[in-house]
Amino acid sequence: MEQARGDRIKTLILLIALGGLVTGLMLHFAGLGALAGIVWTAGVLPVLAALLVEIVQSLRQGEVGLDIVAALSMSAALLFGEALAAAVVAVMYSGGTFLESFAEGRARREMHDLLSRVPRSATRHNNGGLEEVPLDEIAPGDRLLIRQGDVLPVDGTVASGVAFLDTSALTGESLPVRLEPGADAMSGSANAGEAFDLLATREARDSTYAGIVRLVEAAQRSKAPMARMADRWSLGFLAVTVAIAFAAWWFTGDPIRAVAVLVVATPCPLILAVPVALVAGLSRAAHFGVLIKGAGPLETMARIRTLILDKTGTLTDGRPRIVAIDAREGIDADEMLRLAAALDQASKHPVAQAIVAAARARGLALSVPLEVAEIPGEGVVGQVDGRRVIVGGDAFVARRVGRQPGDHPPFEAGSVLVAVGIDGHMAGHLVMADPLREGAREMLAELRGQGIARILLATGDRAEVAERVTEGLGLDGLRADLTPDQKVLLVLTERKHGPVMMVGDGVNDAPALAAADVGVAMGARGAAASAEAADAVLLVDRIDRLGPGIEIARRARGIALQSVVAGLGLSVAGMIAAAYGYLSPVQGALLQEVIDVAVILNALRALRIAPRGMADDAA
Repeated sequence: MEQARGDRIKTLILLIALGGLVTGLMLHFAGLGALAGIVWTAGVLPVLAALLVEIVQSLRQGEVGLDIVAALSMSAALLFGEALAAAVVAVMYSGGTFLESFAEGRARREMHDLLSRVPRSATRHNNGGLEEVPLDEIAPGDRLLIRQGDVLPVDGTVASGVAFLDTSALTGESLPVRLEPGADAMSGSANAGEAFDLLATREARDSTYAGIVRLVEAAQRSKAPMARMADRWSLGFLAVTVAIAFAAWWFTGDPIRAVAVLVVATPCPLILAVPVALVAGLSRAAHFGVLIKGAGPLETMARIRTLILDKTGTLTDGRPRIVAIDAREGIDADEMLRLAAALDQASKHPVAQAIVAAARARGLALSVPLEVAEIPGEGVVGQVDGRRVIVGGDAFVARRVGRQPGDHPPFEAGSVLVAVGIDGHMAGHLVMADPLREGAREMLAELRGQGIARILLATGDRAEVAERVTEGLGLDGLRADLTPDQKVLLVLTERKHGPVMMVGDGVNDAPALAAADVGVAMGARGAAASAEAADAVLLVDRIDRLGPGIEIARRARGIALQSVVAGLGLSVAGMIAAAYGYLSPVQGALLQEVIDVAVILNALRALRIAPRGMADDAA
């Protein structure tokens, strides 16, 4: 709300300054010079007042920004009767701040839909019926209905049936966890199985999810503020400006020369060129599926030296896939997969759906299963094309075909074994795992080439699983079994090597995303909490868009720097000319306008940035 109010004020100030300039020019050419001066002054005063407020706030925080130079030039121009020059400077300054506000506002609007899926209510049992209640009305002892796909709103215990929870957003474990009645269930995990009842043990504000949110807020408060590129140049430019203006007045005794110097010195290349280039960079990044929340994060992204990656859902796909098929002698692997997938069409379990997807990807025709019976947490039995098929855990299938559990080949840590029985015989096993995302290996090599010095993996998953998945990637470090606060500590520790980027998708990643210099969330399927805490969001479910996003940030920042160096160089030349009396204040303002046009045209080149290997329609 406060941010929106600030945006409206900046828009209003720009309109007043622009209206004052245009109206004054009309009066001036109509021969009403005195009235024109009054109108120009009236258009400048709101901008000057807003500037003085910002200057006081900055000085209280120990910061010296561009606002002082702009305020000096406007004040001096008004003091010595150069109202037109002051009006031109006011329009230029208010236009630059409006551009920055516009960029941030657009990013916030595009984030609205992404964050709208955060659960706000829960379904509670009440006197034999069900009622929808806000989260803050849930009390310990309440019995809640958790439907398939629902996110658990509070911590509790499973009160009925067997629960299958997707805890990847909290722990990094990619495969669903089975919970028996009476088992503890964490808020923030999602119901991947059939509906069940949850007995609330805590209020929403005291639950696991709420605790992580508070950790996010603490990390954001402790995060060092991002310094704008313009402000980092401002102190030196201010010193040069004041020195030239003072010298011009001291040696000539003419205060108008000092005014002319200040008007030419208004740092419009910084005020205008930097936000234009960065706004263009934000637009290009969004075009390629990378939503960056403002110019500050874009600038910082261009200077990243250390990259920390989450595993599940980030470096890996986060969904189980078939990595091997172990078919017994006399049974065709594709036929075994076809029968298993046909039966699994009747199940909504994530592993079953992964088997169906794998069969369809191979072009196998899946028949409609008959006489299907699903035993929650165990497996599925039924008829497919007249054959009796059983799909489920190894022990479940082994008991029904008269074999001992464990009669299967060894498989790697982190994998899941799905047994398949056909007509009373063990047909074989499907080995499921969560492999690396497509393009992840190439992406890491590309980032190395872009200057990322250190790449680490940080996951809440088990060490042996993380080591297997990342084997051969050449990471600089691997940290496993991490809690959310331990991820934050890792981010803070890595800062000694330079600015840190953290990439994640789960609720457990959100605090680290908030603490990092730049946090990047997987927005397509990631948790809303991580998207809200992050500085940038990958809108498409592809980790390989990270490289183009960083490249766009670096090239946009480079274009901004080019504009700044060229613009300030021309401004200093104009200041010297004004000091020698070759430029009046109005002429100096017009010269500054020419410089502005030149640097803005250069800054707009950022709209044509095309990352290497990316087609322009690759959003």
